[in-house]
Amino acid sequence: MPDGADLPRFRVTPSAAAQVAEIVRREGRPESGLRVSVSAGGCSGFQYGFALDDKAGEDDLVVEAGGVRVFVDAVSLDLLAGSELDWNDSLIGAHFVVRNPQAVSGCGCGVSFALG
Repeated sequence: MPDGADLPRFRVTPSAAAQVAEIVRREGRPESGLRVSVSAGGCSGFQYGFALDDKAGEDDLVVEAGGVRVFVDAVSLDLLAGSELDWNDSLIGAHFVVRNPQAVSGCGCGVSFALG
């Protein structure tokens, strides 16, 4: 996206940025970033997706944080407006977490959500 001035905010926490850096390093893909997406599916209607991508798309929002890049496509950004990407490392497992103020419910897996 050209200037990004009028885009909804999407934030990446320092712990999420550190984990992206670790994944990129481990995979040997230093120019890659983490793509965060939303697709139809999951047990609540929508689900988050996470994948390494070598470059941003033409209409992507690119968030730079902690020396890494996170890409969000324009369609997903509508569903992620105001969200925060974080990393949760607990006894039951480690995973990315999206704190989405638009989600009215979610399922126990933390990857699926519903909108109001």
